[in-house]
Amino acid sequence: MISPPPDPDPTALRQSLARRRAEQGWSYDQLAAHSGLSRRTLIEIEQGRTVGSLATWHALAHAFSVPLGELLDPLCAPHDPPGSAS
Repeated sequence: MISPPPDPDPTALRQSLARRRAEQGWSYDQLAAHSGLSRRTLIEIEQGRTVGSLATWHALAHAFSVPLGELLDPLCAPHDPPGSAS
């Protein structure tokens, strides 16, 4: 029997974004400038009012100079990601 994938963890994702921004020492305005996103979008993501679109996370990955997959890894925080040894 095939089971559905576990639920993603958007809270871990937004916390990871906040941590990365803090590690860079960037304000919302600075991250907005690096990513081309609006300050409002960044605040709404970090405050959990939206999860953002794929295009948003793609822009953030470029701003932080990391692969998109690495940026999205926290979605699997409560469970083993696909392909990992269990």
